[in-house]
Amino acid sequence: MTQADRDRLVTLRKAKKRLITQRAAAEELGCTVRHVKRLLYALKKQGDKAVVHGLRGKPSNRKIDAGTEEEAVRILSAPVYAGFGPTLACEYLRRKHGIAVSKETVRQWMKRAKLWRAKKAGVGQVHLWRPRRSRFGELVQWDTSEHDWLEGRGEKLYLIAMIDDATSRLLARFVRHDSVAENMKLLWTYLAKNGRPLAFYMDRASMFRTTARRKREEPGVDQDPVDMPATQIVRALQELGIAAISAYSPQAKGRVERNFGTAQDRLVKGMRVAGVKTIEEANRYLEDDYLVWWEREMTVEANNPDDAHRPLEKSHNLAASLSHVESRQVRPNYTLRWDGKLYQIARQAVTPGLRGAVVRVEQRLDGSLAVRHGHRYLPTTECAEEAKLKKSQPPKRVRRRPTPTRGSDWDRNFDLQKGPKVWQAARLSGCRPEEAIG
Repeated sequence: MTQADRDRLVTLRKAKKRLITQRAAAEELGCTVRHVKRLLYALKKQGDKAVVHGLRGKPSNRKIDAGTEEEAVRILSAPVYAGFGPTLACEYLRRKHGIAVSKETVRQWMKRAKLWRAKKAGVGQVHLWRPRRSRFGELVQWDTSEHDWLEGRGEKLYLIAMIDDATSRLLARFVRHDSVAENMKLLWTYLAKNGRPLAFYMDRASMFRTTARRKREEPGVDQDPVDMPATQIVRALQELGIAAISAYSPQAKGRVERNFGTAQDRLVKGMRVAGVKTIEEANRYLEDDYLVWWEREMTVEANNPDDAHRPLEKSHNLAASLSHVESRQVRPNYTLRWDGKLYQIARQAVTPGLRGAVVRVEQRLDGSLAVRHGHRYLPTTECAEEAKLKKSQPPKRVRRRPTPTRGSDWDRNFDLQKGPKVWQAARLSGCRPEEAIG
């Protein structure tokens, strides 16, 4: 009998001896007068045990049978579910095996079977909290995660993700290489789906920011910042009217970093259960399963219902902006060099002032090449004939210059120090010294 039961018994005994009324006893016990009458009747028949609940010490009527627990533990002991936590294990038991129990029940089962152990709570490094942006599309965090996503079942993959700061809406894709082209392809998908956000928040990787090279002994703080040219991605964002903000720490873009932490746990284990082995299967599982779950469980409503995305106008050419862009100078014969090849501008596109002009060359994502002069695109063709001509020509012979030979050897053994004086040579020649000198 607990202390609460003893207190209730004291109140009921007072009511039984008519020291207090039944209404006063009901107010003290927090129940109705009718229930006090039932308790007094049970006290008369059973004694002090009347205040103890009849099911105390007995198994609950809602207790799950031991067979269900054994079946769940057997399923979770399989290698495919290794490392699953109670929450994720509860979802898979309900969805794949028809065992619908609470996650707290699964937690107790896994603890008893030693399949899971709670971690000790620790105090981590504290960072300043930044509130969410108020509108969808004000700020989008953009990053790439390098991880063993397939756990050795397939090739190495990278996960590129874009997450909205206000709503946590997510767009992601698996790629083979974390390259500028793959990031531009995902950017194209985002722009076509949502429009142009106000700003992208990214790290200081080389594809997003060009930094000045400094020597190791040079102090970077004491020097003035150097204006470096924009990278291809930043240039594309500038052409589309989107701001590019650089983060100085991983914690600054914590929303996308926490998304990667969730993906490296839940997404990896989900693809393991699904038997994903290729990049195509990984992207299919990502689209059909993980992103659907993320949209349902992890997204929130923005404080301001207004959408900050701006539509794509006719002046915005995604194929032109989302490409590798460089400048070239047109040669006198209206040709230009690109990637070691020679391209000829079509005759009908030649206009006054084109010779020697600087044109914009766009290597687009589909592999095609576009040349623009001002606002006009110039049709070009690769000069295949010149390439064939160069291959057919024999290599040029290099003429070696003949080494110069000596004309005469009259002074080969002549030593100026050992030679006769001028007056001696004059005497030997039979002339006077004045004549030899003059």
